[in-house]
This record gives sequence, structure tokens and C-alpha cells, in this order.
Amino acid sequence: MPECMNIRYAAGHSCYAGPAGKVWDLVMSHDARRFAREGLEEVARAAEQDKMVRKGSNMRAFVLQDGVSRLREDAPVPVPGPHEVLVRVLLAGICETDLQLMQGYMQFNGTLGHEFVGIAESGRYTGQRVVGEINCCPVARCARCPENRRHCPRRTVLGILQRDGAFAEYVAIPEENLHPVPEHVGNDRAVFTEPLAAAFEILEQFPQVTERRVLVLGDGRLGYLCAQVLASAGARVCVVGKHRAKLARCAARDLQTCLLEDVPREWMEQRSAEVVVDCTGSPTGFEWACRLVQPRGTIILKTTVAGTQTLSLAPLVIDEIQVLGSRCGPFSVALRALAEERIEVESLITARYPLTRIVEALELACRPDQHKVLVDIEVGHG
Repeated sequence: MPECMNIRYAAGHSCYAGPAGKVWDLVMSHDARRFAREGLEEVARAAEQDKMVRKGSNMRAFVLQDGVSRLREDAPVPVPGPHEVLVRVLLAGICETDLQLMQGYMQFNGTLGHEFVGIAESGRYTGQRVVGEINCCPVARCARCPENRRHCPRRTVLGILQRDGAFAEYVAIPEENLHPVPEHVGNDRAVFTEPLAAAFEILEQFPQVTERRVLVLGDGRLGYLCAQVLASAGARVCVVGKHRAKLARCAARDLQTCLLEDVPREWMEQRSAEVVVDCTGSPTGFEWACRLVQPRGTIILKTTVAGTQTLSLAPLVIDEIQVLGSRCGPFSVALRALAEERIEVESLITARYPLTRIVEALELACRPDQHKVLVDIEVGHG
């Protein structure tokens, strides 16, 4: 950005001062096009955002504060930072992490939601549908980003850590986090970009899965996606879960399945699984993984739960088990897989609600017979 400065007076008067002391008053015209013609793209962007916020300073947002959640009708429209843009949210997905946050995980306060597709209101993707990576760095040119943005010590996390999320009409997000959605990928597919990227992260961290016996524990949303991704890489996958209907969905994708109650005794006696992926969303998932993985095998953890887990670590040392934490993943890879229809996601959608009924949506998402509950942000607005 050129040497410009946003000056705000107490009365709400705004102007922008540019090089050589030139000043443009934004109160009357907000003429962003004129700024752009003079090469001041960043000033133009700020003017457009300022104008949009002035049109209506309040929005609907589902907020968690000190353990109490509610839908606010008067939440302030977020004001993007210097390298951020405003995104008008079209569709959001409810994730297990959202449910854990409502139970106290991370002690989060703010607007929930991190799986979304929306329309960029400014920046190089203006007017385009976008999805956004959830790890956000407040520094425009951080030495540790973007290669290590997921673990940058300065980072905030959309709807999870010190940054308002996407269960709202608008969300502010760094422009570098955005990825344009291919035209032929519908919103119902695009909203799965974030969880599908998390599934692909397994291959980024542990690519040597071809012909290996892999058990995926958990037949829910993430388990279904992880199983498909691993199978596409040549792994011999078996999904272990508690729900016959959910396992039937996996079987329809030619994945081997097994009810947890029917796990053969010899699986635990022989411990023949080279890799076990915990997608259970349950504190008992890791314990089961330890029972099933072979000595010198690998446990990949995708589960985060509220509360403290207690487990003896001695067997991990004795059997030389490798434990690999796995979190966010590559959006570009996920979007390409969605565009090429290599991963099936639509059957996961079991319900959708407007934002005005998000409390009902979250209650439904807690039920074991549900997979992905979507929130249409614009439906029911008025």
C-alpha cells in the first residue's frame, strides 16, 4: 500500500491522505474508481469497504460468549484490516469442532463457524465465489507465512481462536486466505472444501499409504472423507463405526466396513493395522486406535474434544507407536478433487436451515443420525 493513512474523526468524517499530502474526502462520493485510476488500489479497496459498511453497520451472527450462545440481530459488520477483505457468506457448514467449542473447547468467545462459501466484496476476487483457509495471520508479510501459517505464533483461527467466524452474514478474512471456487462447482460441494482439505492433509504428512492396511475409526463426516481420500491413494481401507446406515454409505463407495461391536477379536490380538486414523470425535477413539495398531505402526489423530483425556503412554513407548497429529490441509488440492468429482460429498448433507434457525440446526447436528447440516445464510433474511 502506498504511503496512505486512514484518518477518522470523532464525528465519523473519513478521509484518506496520500503521497505528497494529497487528500481525498470520502464522505460525499467514496469514488474508489478514481483512486484506482491513479494507481492507489489499496485506497480504492478501503473506500469500497468503508462505503459498504456505512450502508448497514449491523448484521445477523451466531455468537458464543462465556459459554452462552445466541443469534444476534445487531452484531456489527466486521471492518477488514489492511490486508483483509469482506466476504458475504452464502452457505456455511456445521462441524464437530463447532459443537465442541459450544461445550468449552478452546474457551472461544465470538462468532462461530469456519466452513463456508461466500462472495468477495473487494480485492482481486471481487464478485467471485470464494472459500477461505481458517488460519489467519495479522501481518501482511510475515516471515513464517504462508508456508507455516497454520502454526504461525501470531495466527488467529476463523471461528475458533480470537477471530469471528462464518455463522454470520459477513466475515472478514485475509485476502491471501481466499481461493476462488470453479464455476461448475456448486455451493453445496464448495462448502466441503475445508473438511476435505483436512482429509487430504493426511497424504501431505504421511504419503506412503499405497497398499497399506488402514483402519479409519469413525463413520461420520470426516471419517467418510478421509476414507475416500486414503482409498484414492491406494490404501486398503476399512471404516470402523457404530452406525449401520453411515457404514452403508461407505460401502456404497466400495469401502470395506465393520461395526465397532463386531470388530473381530483377532484384530486386537494380531494388531495387523499398519495405520489407524482416529476420526471418532470421541475421547475413546485414541484408546481404540492403540488396541488396533501394530507395533511400530502409526496413529493419525484427527479428533479434538473438549475436556481432558487420560491415557497411559507406556504402550506407545513399548510398541514404538508413531502418533501423528493432523489438522488443516491444502485447499487447492481439495478444490481440484471437488471440481473433478473424485470425492463424493453430496450424500453427507442431511439437513439445511436458514441462519434464523441456526439453534435448531446445531441441535440437530448433535444427533448421531446426522452427517452435515448446512446453514443458508441468506435464506430467511428479512
